[in-house]
Amino acid sequence: MKLHNTLSREVEEIKPLNSPEVTVYTCGPTVYDYPHIGNWFTFIRYDVLVRALRAGGFKPKWVMNITDVGHLVSDEDEGEDKLEVGAKREGKTAWAIAEKYTEYFKKGLKRLNFLQPNYLERATDHIEEQIDLVKKLEVKGLTYTIDDGVYYDTSKFPKYGELAKLDLENLKAGARVTLNPQKKNPTDFALWKFSLKAGNRDMEWGSPWGKGFPGWHLECSAIAMKYLGETIDIHAGGIDHIPTHHTNEIAQSEGATGKKFVNCWMHGNFVLVDGKKMAKSAGTFITLEDIEKKGFSPEAFRLLVLESHYRTEAHFSWQNLEAAQNRLKSIQNWADLRFQPLDVHLTKELKSQAVNLQNTNNLIVDMAADDLNSPGVLFAINDLMNKINYVYEENLGQFNKMLILLEDLLGLSLMNSKDISADLKELIKKSDEFRLKYQKYAESDKIRSELESKHHIGLRQTTLGPVWFRL
Repeated sequence: MKLHNTLSREVEEIKPLNSPEVTVYTCGPTVYDYPHIGNWFTFIRYDVLVRALRAGGFKPKWVMNITDVGHLVSDEDEGEDKLEVGAKREGKTAWAIAEKYTEYFKKGLKRLNFLQPNYLERATDHIEEQIDLVKKLEVKGLTYTIDDGVYYDTSKFPKYGELAKLDLENLKAGARVTLNPQKKNPTDFALWKFSLKAGNRDMEWGSPWGKGFPGWHLECSAIAMKYLGETIDIHAGGIDHIPTHHTNEIAQSEGATGKKFVNCWMHGNFVLVDGKKMAKSAGTFITLEDIEKKGFSPEAFRLLVLESHYRTEAHFSWQNLEAAQNRLKSIQNWADLRFQPLDVHLTKELKSQAVNLQNTNNLIVDMAADDLNSPGVLFAINDLMNKINYVYEENLGQFNKMLILLEDLLGLSLMNSKDISADLKELIKKSDEFRLKYQKYAESDKIRSELESKHHIGLRQTTLGPVWFRL
């Protein structure tokens, strides 16, 4: 399997440290508000990564964090903690806000057909590990303390900025303005922030340096290394994490251990809504509830995510989502061909269909292994749908195997629908007999109308008989 490694800017083969196990860490949500669809684009891409690894024969060990403290509104070291902002907005404690939106996120994972991470861990459950990490950095002389907290001295980490290709000299010259004059370098970042006034925050803990709370970047290093080891195979996130969050993760992790923190960095691109960045003021801040209120399913949204490659800028619009929902319906109706196999002896067509199925299976696995080419997988499905309009009994097992592969790889529901009843099948048979055997077209059309209006079943006439589909 190959992935684009942000560190090298090249597509590289994944070579796990302890194959077939592959360790995967993904940056999770900050649970102070409802996630918007841009967040879900990123999270779904994580899920596809893990599914593709499984399809390729690996055994992923997946850890995702939940940020419930320390993420300041600036994404760096200034401003309020986002959990405190959420608490003021809703008149609750920060703890209550964290609990509310953590549970919402977990339910969202189920609504969108996610695999369950091996570990879904909250930052507040790992305060001890984060303090221990700061202690290690302190012993190595990589920290200093100023009025508002303990900071990492980036000048003492020669590789700082390598991931983002930062021009540190220009930053030092003032290209990146720091709001804290006590910082030694503009790129230095907080490891532990002091409470402005002890007892004034909902979330604060004692530490060797004073009462306060961990810096945002600290949790990912501490959680990743606790569950996956000091060097992990794959770390994923959005491209907005590259210049600060992930750059700081590398500095603090490698500064503490002296070992390479991550072998492959995977980053998903931004999502635009009608060509604009997401913002509540512009009406482009869209949630799963907004999608469902307009009559679209979370699964259709998932398919929309799969239609774009994770490294390209994705574009959301309601028209695109409607097209995705129609496409999902077509794929699911095509999957229902497994309920109506043809028991005929057409040797040439049987062999041709078997070859098409096997070739597509191989192509699907290859596409997924080629830097998560989900658009290529969907193109292969579309091509096969154009070639196969019915399934022959002899190839049914192979057809089902392919559907299971697609369901496992894409996270789409293809195998959970049920066959229609014997009574409905008898009506379909009568309609066909009226039309072909007796030329009683009015009677045939009456049955078709009943199937559509009462049972939401449509019929497609073919040279080998009628094929039913759900409306």
